[in-house]
Amino acid sequence: MFTAARFVRQVTSRLSAPGINIRCMSAVPQPQTNPDVHCNKLFINNEWVDAASGKTFATVNPSTEEVITEVAEADKADVDLAVKAANEAFRLGSPWRTMDASERGNLLNRLADLIERDRAYLASLETLDNGKPYQVAFAADLALTIQHYRYYAGWADKIHGQTIPADGNNFAYTRQEPVGVCGQIIPWNFPLLMQAWKLGPALAAGCCVVMKVAEQTPLTALYIADLIKEAGFPPGVVNVLSGFGPTAGGAVASHPDIVKVAFTGSTEVGRIIQETASSNCKKVTLELGGKSPNIILADADMSTAVETAHQALFFNHGQCCTAGSRTFVEEGIYDEFVERSAERAKNKVVGDPFNAKSEQGPQVDKDQFDKILGLIGSGKTEGATLVTGGSRAHDRGYFIQPTVFSNVTDEMTIAREEIFGPVMQILKFKNLNDIIERANNTEYGLAAGVMTKDIEKALYIANSLRAGTVWVNTYNQFQSQLPFGGFKESGTGREKGSAGLEPYLETKTVIINMIEKNS
Repeated sequence: MFTAARFVRQVTSRLSAPGINIRCMSAVPQPQTNPDVHCNKLFINNEWVDAASGKTFATVNPSTEEVITEVAEADKADVDLAVKAANEAFRLGSPWRTMDASERGNLLNRLADLIERDRAYLASLETLDNGKPYQVAFAADLALTIQHYRYYAGWADKIHGQTIPADGNNFAYTRQEPVGVCGQIIPWNFPLLMQAWKLGPALAAGCCVVMKVAEQTPLTALYIADLIKEAGFPPGVVNVLSGFGPTAGGAVASHPDIVKVAFTGSTEVGRIIQETASSNCKKVTLELGGKSPNIILADADMSTAVETAHQALFFNHGQCCTAGSRTFVEEGIYDEFVERSAERAKNKVVGDPFNAKSEQGPQVDKDQFDKILGLIGSGKTEGATLVTGGSRAHDRGYFIQPTVFSNVTDEMTIAREEIFGPVMQILKFKNLNDIIERANNTEYGLAAGVMTKDIEKALYIANSLRAGTVWVNTYNQFQSQLPFGGFKESGTGREKGSAGLEPYLETKTVIINMIEKNS
């Protein structure tokens, strides 16, 4: 059985490669099952402040449905203050603009050090607020978060232009300069990691940031703001606001003094962000939804394919934009694959995310809980076969049974809409040409997977799929060096890797006329 402890060991082996400075995870420290909440106000100009309106909202523990704490609710007035602070921090001659690029890298490394120091606390807080198992939060989310900040720390003093042999008596060169004040809006499924994906490249490039964090999971992102101040970042460089999308998020997307917006979330909201940001021609990067195909060929090792497909769908309770949520299985192995996948899901331990035996915690909130159960209902009514699961898992908390549907067809709602929950749909296919056309028949194009022992088939499929990332004989690999983003309605632009720096940089060309001197 694939236990949480085994998962920690596997993540540890992947993340303990040379050059990645993370703590040895041979023994995950005990969680703080009731961590104190230190930060629940708005972080503006390196100070903790109440919302201008005085409003607050509750953040809820999804395991118990109880309120954890009240958090300041930002709206337009608070965004205005944060943008003003960011613009002041970005002005010419400010400490941030005159700082050596290598020192920006040092600050990012100091931030990573502080996250490392408080890693168990942050993992505990993430589990409390988000519901993901503590073992996973510590071993995966925190490890990747630290890795990401260190990766971009290394980039800070390696961003440079070119000298170009221009025609005529000219000397020409380019500069890579920070784009300016950036608005960033992050989701609730990986709060710490999504914050790192956006802050890392922006700060390495020398930008200033106003970040709106998800209202469902604000606590860890706000705590990182406190560590940013402790690390020594100048006032105004990073401002972190908790609030709701239509108010705080809308104010960020439309603000005339924000020149670039980065958003991760649903395609529906991404369209609104893109339209709103067009008012002053902001640069926009969007990482949006997915309905990713995961293709299992008949020659794949059955045990490996079942486990990989299981994790591709059920990791983080199915709350992954990349989830392999259309599992296509070649007809010759279909029945066995369904049987073994259902058994794997049936034996999955769903419960208290602070319990080391739990592999799956609750969904993030009641809205997601209700949406997922509604889509499960549509699968039943539209003729898919419910093999296992399909109901609430416990009397209290937003827990849902790991669910597997077979005999799913392409036109069914569960095969077309992003469920974002622990619901596996297994579809049957006959040949390569058939499956490539069907896999690409979606408005999304974020990720895909292929399981086969035949490298020629693997490459043929990988090169034919319209997706930003294709995993072969693996899934959900998110190393910091690798660009990530989507085709079609899964987004625009790329995050991570060197490509993740590009949206935060402007290229300036300088041409100097070399006046000839008379001898």
